[in-house]
Amino acid sequence: MRPTRLFIQSLLLLLILSACATPGTVSPASPTAGLPSPTGVSDPGPDPTATPAITPVGFDLSSLKGVSLQVWHALAGPANDLFASQVALFNSSNEWGITVTATGYGDYPSLFDSVGTALGTAQAPQMVVALPDEALAWESTGNVIDLMPYIDDPALGLGKDVIADIPSVFWDQDSLDGKHLGLPAERSARFLFYNQTWAHELGFDNPPTNADEFRQQACAANASFLKDSDPKNDGYGGWIVDTGWQGTYAWMLAFGGGVTDGSAYGFRTDPNLAALQFIKGLYDSHCAWLSTEPTPFDSFARRSALFVSGDLGEVPTESESMTRLKNGDTWTVIPYPGPRESVVVAYGASYTVLKSTPNQQLAAWLFARWLLSPESQTQWVEATGLFPLRNASLAMTGNYQAAYPQWVAADEALSHAQGAPQLASWRKVRYVLEDGLSTVFLANTPANKLPAVLAQMDAMAQDLNK
Repeated sequence: MRPTRLFIQSLLLLLILSACATPGTVSPASPTAGLPSPTGVSDPGPDPTATPAITPVGFDLSSLKGVSLQVWHALAGPANDLFASQVALFNSSNEWGITVTATGYGDYPSLFDSVGTALGTAQAPQMVVALPDEALAWESTGNVIDLMPYIDDPALGLGKDVIADIPSVFWDQDSLDGKHLGLPAERSARFLFYNQTWAHELGFDNPPTNADEFRQQACAANASFLKDSDPKNDGYGGWIVDTGWQGTYAWMLAFGGGVTDGSAYGFRTDPNLAALQFIKGLYDSHCAWLSTEPTPFDSFARRSALFVSGDLGEVPTESESMTRLKNGDTWTVIPYPGPRESVVVAYGASYTVLKSTPNQQLAAWLFARWLLSPESQTQWVEATGLFPLRNASLAMTGNYQAAYPQWVAADEALSHAQGAPQLASWRKVRYVLEDGLSTVFLANTPANKLPAVLAQMDAMAQDLNK
């Protein structure tokens, strides 16, 4: 049974409150969160409307006519609309006679549960647009196809030039133990939105490149509110606290920490403690504050915060807030700065092929490969605002880049990107990371009790990983 967010948060709060009565300690550990070595990515191959390549040994294209392919996903909004149109285009133009039917679910947990129920039955889909950690759970029961034979095929696979055209941090997320369990379907990241104009007025010419510079600028923004006669705004400025798992994980990585050694979880490390102490220290010194608004974007546009956290796909939302509130400030996005490095965490769904018939598996591969074409990826950027999965698409997104220069800055920050943990249990444990930080602020946990918080998070993560 999947634990509920409310259960995890309530349990953590009780544990943290009880820990405040007894000092806790942190056991130093080696906080590694290594990614597999880059595998490379090749071109999605020829357009399905073009002349077919020579049929490789073992793959019979002539038998694909009339093959029906069920694809389940949790895409929403513009992504769902675009995917539906791409499915329709593929159905009307692919020369093999493959017919794809797409079924959407409200969210990834619902999709995961529905796939789990359907596995082994005639109702199961042949392909799922799912999170990599969900695919790992299905792979552990033998239901996911290793795509390496398809990727390496000389006629229908992905060539080295295509693989090299896909950022390795996107490609590697589906690669584990010599297998490739999916192709990237969408990738995003969480950034810090940063008001350059206001920062310049505060005396800073460049974005912060490390944690000390971030603290200096955040505290300077708060200090600017202390100069007026309105005591109600004395807590504003700085950074609006964000307890989402993506940002919290990025802070930990930026401080040299992590949450896993590749096979087990380990929250109780000195770097992770330093990251939590930094975040809580910002709040305790009024250089970060908690907002009651559903999103931080209007606060950013009103200059109530110098920094806010936002997803790459929310750049247009922030831009709309700036326009609506008549704020002409220049702003950009930056990675999360640590003492010596800056980090963003890339995440998103992949095309996972489930075990079915050989013809359906081949049809699923051809469809996924087609979706990775530069043309399809250009449409994806324009519809969703997320990263293109092919570098070749960048030259085709000039209009979007001109409209949102912050998106360009995000793409340039991919050199700082790392992936999410490659464990099936991450779909549950990420809530421990997210709700653990939430309860720190809910209980206003003092800095000297943060080691106990990490210890309790560690225990719960290890329990969920069993």
